[in-house]
Amino acid sequence: MHQSISPAILYLGTPVVLVSTVNENGSYNLAPMSSAFWLGWRCLLGFEAVSKTPQNLIRTGECVLNLPSVAQVDAVNRLAYLTGSNPVPAGKSKRNYRFVQDKFVVSGLTPIASETVEAARALECPIHLEAKVSRVNPVMADEYDYSVHERSVECSLEGIVCIEVRITRVHAHSSVLMDGKRNRIDPDRWRPLIMSFQRFYGLGPELSESRLAGIPEAMYRTPDIDRANVVASEK
Repeated sequence: MHQSISPAILYLGTPVVLVSTVNENGSYNLAPMSSAFWLGWRCLLGFEAVSKTPQNLIRTGECVLNLPSVAQVDAVNRLAYLTGSNPVPAGKSKRNYRFVQDKFVVSGLTPIASETVEAARALECPIHLEAKVSRVNPVMADEYDYSVHERSVECSLEGIVCIEVRITRVHAHSSVLMDGKRNRIDPDRWRPLIMSFQRFYGLGPELSESRLAGIPEAMYRTPDIDRANVVASEK
C-alpha cells in the first residue's frame, strides 16, 4: 500500500559532482553536490543561492564538473561540513559547517590545469567536464513569505538557484573508455559515486539490456560538441 508522506528531502539518487570554481583571490573552491543532470552537452546544477559555488559560477561564468568514482568516496567525505564562504552563512552555521580556503588540500585531490576555463580539474576523478555558464534560473522565487515558518532561521531563505552550463571540454581517463572507441565511455567500467538520501552508493552490474541502447549514441550528438571543437581550433 502506498502512503502519503512528507520526506524532508527528495534525494532519490543522483551522481556526486565535485564542482571546482575560482574564488575572488584566485584560489580554487571545490564543492560536492548531487543536484545535477545532463542533456546533450548541457548540464543543470542546483544550489542553495547563499553558497560560495553558485556565487563563483555567476561571477566568473565557468567551472569544472569533476565526476568522482566510488574510489574517491573518502575524498568527497573529507569535504563534508566545509564551505568556501566567509563568514559562514547562517543556515550552514546551524549545520556545523566551517570555512576552509583551500579545499583541494583538505580533500587530498590534486588540482591540474584546464584547457578552456580557469578553474582547476581534480586529477584523481576519472571524468572532468569543463563548462561555461549559459543561464541562471532562480528557484523558490514565487510570491511566498518563507519567513513565517519556524525553521526559517536555519533554512536558506535566499532560495535555490539552478544554473545551466554548456560543456566546453570533456576529459576521461582511459580506464573508463570503451575498447576501440576513444569517444565512448564504457558504462561497464564507469562506476559513479551515487548519493541517495545523504548516503553513498555505487552502481551494480547491468540488470537488463535496454531497448534504447539500440539507438547509436551519435544520434544524440548536439551542435554544442561542434561549437566546443570550433572554439578549440581557433586558439
